[in-house]
Amino acid sequence: MRKLIVTEFITLDGVVEDPSWTFSEVPFEEAAYDIKGREQEEASALLLGRVSHDEFAPVWPSMEEFEAYNAMPKYVVSSTLQGSDWTNTHVLRSLDDVAALKARTDEGEGPIYVHGSATLSQGLLAAGLVDRLHLLVFPLVLGAGKRLFADSGETVKLELVEHAAYANGVTLQVLDVVR
Repeated sequence: MRKLIVTEFITLDGVVEDPSWTFSEVPFEEAAYDIKGREQEEASALLLGRVSHDEFAPVWPSMEEFEAYNAMPKYVVSSTLQGSDWTNTHVLRSLDDVAALKARTDEGEGPIYVHGSATLSQGLLAAGLVDRLHLLVFPLVLGAGKRLFADSGETVKLELVEHAAYANGVTLQVLDVVR
């Protein structure tokens, strides 16, 4: 079974919505983004929610740094999206479809990455479909915005498997979901 990895830019108070603050509020440090290159090399597919798809699809195809993502299979979980003009993009209708995608090996054994997609990530976590989190934690408290971890009342146990701290205050936390 393929791993499903959620990767997020996140504030100390858990906000992941509209991460324009990543570049406007914290000095850029290239080393903090090395994980993004690794993710692109490892990924066998990209999974997105409708909102993230609608934000990425018009922009990423023209960005050279996302060439690998543009070529690989992309899946959008949506009950309303009819299709996409973004090359090799497919629509999934449910979390059951995501579970079936994880079980498929016809596209390789590499992990499936979820970028952004806060609502989808919350649902995937609640359904027990997430295997790992890649969090770039920014030293900011926004006080408002969509958070990665919803008030579900459920405990999710995580194990830290990799970490790093950067001079700009950003920390990397790679966490496996413990089942």
